[in-house]
Amino acid sequence: MSEDLFEGVKGEDAGDPSVAYGDSTTGNTPRISSFDKLYIVLISLHGLIRGENMELGRDSDTGGQVKYVVELAKALSSCPGVYRVDLLTRQILAPNFDRGYGEPDEMLASTSFKNFKCERGENSGAHIIRIPFGPKDKHLAKENIWPFIQEFVDGALAHIVRMSKTIGKETGSVCPVWPAVIHGHYSSAGVAAALLSGALNVPMVFTGHFLGKDKLEGLLKQGRQTREQINVTYKIMRRIEAEELSLDASEIVIASTRQEIEEQWNLYDGFEVMLARKLRALVKRGAHCYGRYMPRMVIIPPGVEFGQLIHDFDIYGDEDNPSPASEDPSIWFEIMRFFTNPRKPMILAIARPYAEKNIATLVKAFGECHPLRELANLTLIMGNREAISKMNKVSAAVLTSVLTLIDEYDLYGQVAYPKHHKHSEVPDIYRLAARTKGAFVNVAYFEQFGVTLIEAAMHGLPVIATKHGAPVEIHQVLENGLLVDPHDQHAIADALYKMLSEKQFWSRCRDNGLKNIHQFSWPEHCKNYLSRILTLGPRHPAFACKEDQKVPVKCRKHIFVIAVDSVNKEDLIQIIRNSVEATRTGTMSGSTGFVLSTSLTIAELQSVIVRTGMLPTDFDAFICNSGSDIYYPSQSSDVPSNSRVTFALDHNYRSHIEYRWGGEGLRKYLVKWASSVVERRGRTEKQIIFEDSEHSSTYCLAFRVVNPNHLPPLKELQKLMRIQSLRCHALYNHGATRLSVIPIHASRSQALRYLSIRWGIELPDAVVIVGETGDSDYEELFGGLHKTVILKGGFNTPANRIHTVRRYPLQDVVALDSSNIIGIEGFSTGDIRSAMQQLGIPTQ
Repeated sequence: MSEDLFEGVKGEDAGDPSVAYGDSTTGNTPRISSFDKLYIVLISLHGLIRGENMELGRDSDTGGQVKYVVELAKALSSCPGVYRVDLLTRQILAPNFDRGYGEPDEMLASTSFKNFKCERGENSGAHIIRIPFGPKDKHLAKENIWPFIQEFVDGALAHIVRMSKTIGKETGSVCPVWPAVIHGHYSSAGVAAALLSGALNVPMVFTGHFLGKDKLEGLLKQGRQTREQINVTYKIMRRIEAEELSLDASEIVIASTRQEIEEQWNLYDGFEVMLARKLRALVKRGAHCYGRYMPRMVIIPPGVEFGQLIHDFDIYGDEDNPSPASEDPSIWFEIMRFFTNPRKPMILAIARPYAEKNIATLVKAFGECHPLRELANLTLIMGNREAISKMNKVSAAVLTSVLTLIDEYDLYGQVAYPKHHKHSEVPDIYRLAARTKGAFVNVAYFEQFGVTLIEAAMHGLPVIATKHGAPVEIHQVLENGLLVDPHDQHAIADALYKMLSEKQFWSRCRDNGLKNIHQFSWPEHCKNYLSRILTLGPRHPAFACKEDQKVPVKCRKHIFVIAVDSVNKEDLIQIIRNSVEATRTGTMSGSTGFVLSTSLTIAELQSVIVRTGMLPTDFDAFICNSGSDIYYPSQSSDVPSNSRVTFALDHNYRSHIEYRWGGEGLRKYLVKWASSVVERRGRTEKQIIFEDSEHSSTYCLAFRVVNPNHLPPLKELQKLMRIQSLRCHALYNHGATRLSVIPIHASRSQALRYLSIRWGIELPDAVVIVGETGDSDYEELFGGLHKTVILKGGFNTPANRIHTVRRYPLQDVVALDSSNIIGIEGFSTGDIRSAMQQLGIPTQ
């Protein structure tokens, strides 16, 4: 870290709570009512998501996050100034799943807030938009979604562009109404949000929900699996890298507690509490940050949909007596049939059967405390199940251990564990526990959100909760229970006994919860959320509303992108010729366009084109410098000639990728770092990386490598950049003889997405031709809706270990068995033509 970065930053500034994580509310916060036509995009990719009768607990992915994102979408759409909210998720057409999960568009009933009114149009409100990606006939667990994320991104991009134009027309706007923010929920959605944010140049927000590094540390402490086994089961390294990328790309990261920031996010390379404070202090003073950036960490407690539930209590906190004619809910009978004495106070736990939910320790605490067993019953709502044998292994193991403990302690008649319940019946379950003057318990090892604690308080239930995570700060607001160490079963039992045996204490906790619960309402949550969103600087696609520029790429039916890095120049020249000859024949000639995508500079590319015997105008665009520049060729006279061709730089694309670019501060740091990378021979040291100004550009810092065998692995350089809060992509290319550092949103795959948005290219009609190996961004070119042709054969240079950025297998990135990807041996005209025919693209 440069010593001059924090010169004079000490004392009050560095520790000022208002600048601690960038969550400052000082200054003029825009009034929500002064804005209108906001379009907000939420992304949550896993689980079974629908607006009504949510199947919470049906599988390990359908839990609190599903409920949270659906209610958030409803609540935001009811706020003044918010025109539309889209919740993007995966379309599921698999058998044994409700047809509703296959509906492309489901409109959600908005939450009714007092005094919240806004004008509505045909396309306004909250919608669940289901994007098809991955195997059509298969439901995917969250661990298996990773290879298909780019496919989702391309589908989501098409929807957002179409909807932005529709909203613009519907609201009388001259231009499309682009999303005010794209908000990813969980790590997989974080990757998707980062790619969409970069392609559209709109702000990104991220909520982690349950972070990978914290989960990894917890699993390692349990000692049941090795790091390798954990990675195979949970794809944990892919998940952690996704969270690092989300830190790189996000303007705001929403956490539910300060503990989440200081103890969980602080584990990541891309975030450090003290550095965040110092950078924010510099920003506050208007000082230079030398190219370093940190996302704003914002604490917003989760919201809860109240409805009429609080009104079930009178001003003294007593539940209103139901009318004599009313019938008890059927779920009450399902629970009470387990009990010998159903009149005893009920201890209620609602949690899916996961090891981290710590249900077994709760059962042990109850089973070994005889005074507690005499005083109360225990109800365990552990999702829905048909048979344990049909559950996934993790959930089945937890449930089996719980049932074994019930048998071991002979708790029959004292513990209820119903197999089924509906989401709509959960409020009735809380009411039953409150009717018996019971308590709610959540002793998870770590609780990220704690929505169930808020729901319990809303129904008049005191709580016993873990002291790790969100419950700490929820308790500070509600003061409606006790916090315990989740590892100490005796402390859990003592807290439950105190709560249920001391009636005055129980009443005080219940009353406090009901009195303070309004602070967790959805209106309060949305007010805090929107006040942060509206402080973000406006970012949107930079090109004009109506493109008047005439470029050939606008008129193409098919686009062929030649992105081969793994061959010598002679073979590359022949591949370019053969690709053009194979596809530009007969009726295809006018409807087919070509794009060269490479790490070369535009000057280097010109020399390659001259050697092909072709003209630059035979190509529609050039993606250069590893995706940090786009050029369009044009002929300055009617006589075809290389000397009369000009190259127009796409300045609008540069405005898309300049986000968080470190510029001169980054360059100075890299020069200093390069001088430290040496080859050691005995006592002598020889520098092997040197700044390469000739091949650098405004958004590509190039370095020459004289001995690739002594280069550090790329993933170590990426880690170093993140530790320094330098947000960028580092790439080895040209057989690792060159290092290129480009903006975080720049890449060859993102450049193709930009071209598709700007010029109306349908990505399923694009074909990307690659070699068998390539530059270190090579793997990014596979995923998505476009077709990919891999040229295989001995002409490819071998892959180099130092190229690898990944800390996880290739199959966690790319679905190599996709029908959109084919491999061919060789690169003759006939080979390439045959590949096009296999992909269903006409060649004659």
